[in-house]
Amino acid sequence: MLIIEKVDTENKKQVKRFIELPYQIYANCPQWVPPLNIDAYNQLNRKKHPFHEHSDVDFFIAARDGKDVGRIAAIENKPFNQYHKEKTADFYFFECENNIETATALFNTVFDWAKSRGLNMLIGPKGMGPLDGYGTLTFGFEHRQTMTMLNYNHSYYPELIEAQGFIKEVDFVSCYLPADKFQMPERVEKIAERVMQRGNLEIKTFKSKKELLKWADRIGLAYNNAFVNNWEYYPLTQREIDFVVENIMTIADYRLIKIITHGEDVVGFLFAFHDVSAALQRARGKLFPFGLLDILLEIRRTNTVSVNGMGILPKHQGHGGNALLYYAMGKTLLEFSQFSHVEMTQVAETTEQMRADLKNLNGVEYKNNRVYKKKI
Repeated sequence: MLIIEKVDTENKKQVKRFIELPYQIYANCPQWVPPLNIDAYNQLNRKKHPFHEHSDVDFFIAARDGKDVGRIAAIENKPFNQYHKEKTADFYFFECENNIETATALFNTVFDWAKSRGLNMLIGPKGMGPLDGYGTLTFGFEHRQTMTMLNYNHSYYPELIEAQGFIKEVDFVSCYLPADKFQMPERVEKIAERVMQRGNLEIKTFKSKKELLKWADRIGLAYNNAFVNNWEYYPLTQREIDFVVENIMTIADYRLIKIITHGEDVVGFLFAFHDVSAALQRARGKLFPFGLLDILLEIRRTNTVSVNGMGILPKHQGHGGNALLYYAMGKTLLEFSQFSHVEMTQVAETTEQMRADLKNLNGVEYKNNRVYKKKI
């Protein structure tokens, strides 16, 4: 018999079941990368994760005959709805056995949850903040998940979701740039050089992690303001900004963080990270006793760098800022002898300029994550 349980986030056993269910779903999947336990548990901690301070989230587990077979979260992002004047709910953390009955029961639970709140649209996968990857993987299943910034799922997931009546909302494409083909187009170099000659915008480089941290607040402010025209935007609280920046700074290599300044203000940024997904797989969620050491060693070993997070403040778009960021990052990556692969992850199909830029950089689209919607 199939039952749906609402997780009591104060109940440690239920929380643990919710967190550990993906290990069962992906037991024999070499592409899946587990999140760190500290991050996974924080998402269900209503006192620690800043999203819980302004919005509502409930978590559900599907169990059949005493065995957990699926999970999902129902989310009402109140600042998003207020900003966009909408009545949407989101779903996230959907994991499920290949069984339509289980998937239907989970989604019906979320539909009922949303309707009881007067909400009329369900969108997802869409999580509790910008650090949560968007969408369900629809192609590129053969490739390992890029750290935990990009969602991974089995190939049957789109079928389970579409069977509930969901249709496409937006696609997020990831591009692969082989290092031997990663050449900065002459046009991009010329634009970047003209921008630097004008002197209105400048590239800020960092000499140490300590220096980067001094700019953290300004980077956070720019991050919050850069995406106001994006589909997924909502104004982050200061706690959320601090939360995002702290997480980025924890794993950042100061040499791979690029910002554009206008005077003393940050008006653009590009974040790149060593891909340590292989070490995260070996850690299986645990930093200790050996997980953290292995991750630090993987930073030196990995041949892949992931670019995840790029933005320009709207009033500075169209003035060569994108070219300047590509130019700065391109020079840096080519100087790193360890990288043979470059990934640009989660580029929304609605960002036409970025999509065009990636084609100019010889980018090959190799993964697609789809966000779905359904009127309820």
